[in-house]
Amino acid sequence: MKILLLANPASVHTVKWANSLSDKGIDIFIFGLNKYDKNAFNKNIKIETLNIPQLLQSNRDGSLTKIIYLLSVKKIKNLLKKIKPDILHAHYVSSYGVLGALINFHPYIISAWGSDILIMPGRNIINKKLIEFSLSKADKICATSKALKEQAKKYTSKDIEVIPFGIDIKKFKPEKVASSFTNGNIVVGTVKTLEKKYGIEYLIRSFKIVKEKLPEMKLKLLIVGGGSQENQFKKLVTELNLESDTLFTGYINQYEIPKYHNMMDIFVSLSDSESFGVSALEASACEKPVVVSDADGFKEIVKDSMTGIIVKRGNIEEASIAILNLIKNTDLRFKLGAAGRDCVLKNFNWNENVTKMVEVYNSINF
Repeated sequence: MKILLLANPASVHTVKWANSLSDKGIDIFIFGLNKYDKNAFNKNIKIETLNIPQLLQSNRDGSLTKIIYLLSVKKIKNLLKKIKPDILHAHYVSSYGVLGALINFHPYIISAWGSDILIMPGRNIINKKLIEFSLSKADKICATSKALKEQAKKYTSKDIEVIPFGIDIKKFKPEKVASSFTNGNIVVGTVKTLEKKYGIEYLIRSFKIVKEKLPEMKLKLLIVGGGSQENQFKKLVTELNLESDTLFTGYINQYEIPKYHNMMDIFVSLSDSESFGVSALEASACEKPVVVSDADGFKEIVKDSMTGIIVKRGNIEEASIAILNLIKNTDLRFKLGAAGRDCVLKNFNWNENVTKMVEVYNSINF
């Protein structure tokens, strides 16, 4: 079977899907618009990207997107003639989903990831129409969570298959690692892109409250990841006099993520919105108790008071109380962490998710 994926080759999720499907014996081809690390992919995966002229790269007005789309459609059509895939599969309803819809190749599958359904349609009527157009052309629609499925149903009457971004339980597991912290420290942390919507500021302010309430304890804050707001968050840490207790790692390679999860005692993610919450599941797979916001994606994967603690979005005081309780109660930390891994094993095993996707491919009439 040959599959042409329309997807961002720089995304860790694209890498996971492509490599895992390739491991299942499927011939995988990728077309993307972004630069990528070729070493991240299996050697037999073939990838083509659009070489955008420098003049267009420097153009910041709305015409840039239109030109890129026109150039992409032509290149994708040529690629389809060349490789003759059995299925065209776009990951992301907007952008790549629109490209796939414009090409009008069948069988055609679209996978919704998050902001493409949660945010894009609400920005303006044009975006809404583009989302409806993309979904109307799909022979099969997938979504990474039940919350996304319900959102997608606003724009299509077609059936939607839920296939999560599951967790590789062989990579994400509890294990001893060389830590950046000394013995005796209790580490509160997160693994997230450093953008405003992911609630990093709430975490920092919550940690400050906890530090003030437990001055005798050796508490550390670990913030893993890079992003456009990194300098602002570092400035906030300085303003709150938390510099000596906070470690920013900056951008890290995806293969290092399990190591950092295992440095933590408590994982925290206080996002304003979340379509699924992969990082929280990764923490659970490493047997870490999680504190998360009540964003829809988190409510789907975290069992409140069983695998973690769910707090109201933007409520710093409530978040600090949850973190405080876990710091003071070692048995509760271990109990929630163990239950979290068990939940991942039963419901979010990546290998089973990939098998389900292959079943979707096989169910389509070529």
